[in-house]
Amino acid sequence: MKFTLSWLKEHLETEAIADQVVEAMTMAGLEVEHVENPAAKLAAFSVAKIVEAVQHPNADRLRVCQVDTKDGRKEIVCGAPNARVGLTTIYAPLGAYVPGSGITLEARPVRGVVSNGMLCSASELETAEESDGILELPGDLAVGTSAAEALGLEAVIDFEVTPNRPDWLGVAGIARDLAAAGLGTLKNTSVAPVKGAFPCPVAIRLDAPDACPVFSGRLIRGVKNGPSPAWLQQKLISIGLRPINTLVDITNLISYDRARPLHVYDRAKLVGEVIVARLGAGRDASAPPHTEAPTPAPHRDEQLIALDGKTYDLTSEMCVIADAGGERPVGLGGVMGGESTGCSEDTTEVFLESAWFDPIRTAQTGRTTGITSDAQYRFARGVDPGFVVDGLELATRLILDLCGGEASEVVVAGEAPAAPGPIGFDRAYVRQLTGLTLSDDRIDQILKDLGFSVDGAQVTPPSWRRDVEGRADLVEEVARIEGYGALPVEPLPDMPRPAGGVLSVRQGRMRTARRAMAAMGYAETVSWSFLPRSAARLFGGGDDALMIANPISSDLDCMRPSVLPNLIEAAGRNARKGFADVALFEIGPIYRGDQPADQSSVVAGLIAPHAPRRWDGGGDDPLFALKADLMALLEELGAPALQTAQGSSSPWWHPGRSARLQLGPKTIVAEFGALHPQVLKTLDVAGPMLAFELNIDALPEGKRKAVKTKAALSLSPHMPLSRDFAFVVDEAVAAGDLIRAVAGADKALIAQARVFDVYRGANLGEGVKSLAVEILVQPQDHTLAEAEIEQLSAKVVAAAAKAVGARLRS
Repeated sequence: MKFTLSWLKEHLETEAIADQVVEAMTMAGLEVEHVENPAAKLAAFSVAKIVEAVQHPNADRLRVCQVDTKDGRKEIVCGAPNARVGLTTIYAPLGAYVPGSGITLEARPVRGVVSNGMLCSASELETAEESDGILELPGDLAVGTSAAEALGLEAVIDFEVTPNRPDWLGVAGIARDLAAAGLGTLKNTSVAPVKGAFPCPVAIRLDAPDACPVFSGRLIRGVKNGPSPAWLQQKLISIGLRPINTLVDITNLISYDRARPLHVYDRAKLVGEVIVARLGAGRDASAPPHTEAPTPAPHRDEQLIALDGKTYDLTSEMCVIADAGGERPVGLGGVMGGESTGCSEDTTEVFLESAWFDPIRTAQTGRTTGITSDAQYRFARGVDPGFVVDGLELATRLILDLCGGEASEVVVAGEAPAAPGPIGFDRAYVRQLTGLTLSDDRIDQILKDLGFSVDGAQVTPPSWRRDVEGRADLVEEVARIEGYGALPVEPLPDMPRPAGGVLSVRQGRMRTARRAMAAMGYAETVSWSFLPRSAARLFGGGDDALMIANPISSDLDCMRPSVLPNLIEAAGRNARKGFADVALFEIGPIYRGDQPADQSSVVAGLIAPHAPRRWDGGGDDPLFALKADLMALLEELGAPALQTAQGSSSPWWHPGRSARLQLGPKTIVAEFGALHPQVLKTLDVAGPMLAFELNIDALPEGKRKAVKTKAALSLSPHMPLSRDFAFVVDEAVAAGDLIRAVAGADKALIAQARVFDVYRGANLGEGVKSLAVEILVQPQDHTLAEAEIEQLSAKVVAAAAKAVGARLRS
């Protein structure tokens, strides 16, 4: 959605500049994507005046001009045919980048005369697609005036409209939110009705009220169509629209100004006196007839040539606007009109349409036809149903002012959808959800500024805010306008760590299985949880309950009963690209039914053994290697002892080369073996392929092991040192007793103590031995001095003597 600042100011009384508008929009929740500011792009360009223009001495088509510029008088060579004395135009100095030509100006001689700048055309400034000569501006413009100001260029703001806010698809809706946010005062946007001069000769009939609940229109005769006024064309061009003619430009203007799409039909091209809103070809012929007129027979194989010149097939899901008693399609309701009734410069009578079309049906029509018109974009999001007649009146006034003529009375068929109902709202809920402390008056004022009706504890959303459904939505509106920056910053409360860890048993097993399979050399795949129904039936699935109502692809229409088809398809895809020998695994859900209990998590592994050929034809059987991998995986998962059963595997396994692992006859934990050749042939994949599928949910939970928490790791930045001691102790003294005594002498400094030698000899005497002990000293906060080391050594000797009677060996 694009708009200009001056357009916004037609609805908002404000002195804000573009940067302030963008900031306010961002804080109010409107996501600004881009701001195109021509003032920045054309900053170097300014108004200049030619005071002298003479023929170039060396070229017939060039003139040497003396030009008054903001930089003084400059000599400029110009090749434009309209370069003449007294002309006011746009000047580009040396060094300026000219966007339309993609060049940067330099002081170069042109046929022997140096040009000190450039006089610019509209195409060179990218303000027009084509131009003949340099720009001609009003002579009262002062020299030095910026080009953007002289040309009336202004910033264009482009922002992303979220699907829940169709009211932002009109400039008036943006102005309303910005006024509530305090950027200015909202101007009066009410619409004065135009009194009809005669009864409308065209009737309206609704044969599909679900698709088009309300349809209004009126005839305007005596109009004079043609190019729209310059101000209207400029407004449309500024947002990227191409002016067509006055009637069409008016409808485009109101679509962007008020988010109200309209359509005009050339009355002379309509057949009959009735316009019908109905469904397209193939609609139910048994539907009850309309009370005012009989229902026409079903229209089959209908087509419409739309205003874009393309032909579209009409289906029974589309809302069609038809004339000739409902027989001839003349438009797709809410999407695009037909070429047969389009307006041209010869149009003198028009039927103006303002209707409300079902958003879901309009969105689906856009997807089916591929049409993404401005009308379809707005109706698919839900335009304001309360502005149907007002939009008609607004367009009528513009048509009468710009095209002349007189209007008939308004005709309306059907009723607009019911307005949103009141919502019970306690103002204290604002603080409860957001922490904002606001007075009741401030909360009510915000809601009223946004168009809500406040009556005590009841708040009623306006017709254009059908996205507001509860009190939490009202709180969001208050917080958005007050400013998310005003929300209090408070830390979240501390949450105790779960005693059993963050992951559940199943999640932990899935993580363990993933690491184990990767360590064994398997490559992980991630595939869809759905597959073709034909493949699902090969693996025991394909029930109607597991069919997807709205599949992302026609061949992915069924929930998978097994992971194996996905792995087989992946292995086949690798084989077709020259990588036949693969080992793949996937961890994910499978679906045996449509109930929660029917879903389980499995680990599936597959190998496609294609070993190099051997002269002796020998080699290990890969089936046993696969079984070994499965057993290793079960051991990693802490599985109990399982029974092995052969001859009872599922039909997609080879009957003589497969088995199952089970806990008793009913609990099947895993199946493994060679896949049946017929299954591989049906899936168009070359064999052999070996696989297993392990049901993680079937494994019983093991007993929880006691976990001892380790102390936090603490590393010292200081270098450790060691000291050796030789203690003489009685023969009966255990070395461990001595080590404990030595290590406990100073637990803060002694990091380790160990015995590295034992000696017995006659020189020691009978009944004693010598134990040599090394202690590792780790300083924590400073490097130890010699005196501190001696003091520690004394503690060690004293502790050894006290504990086991040890003495230092002399």
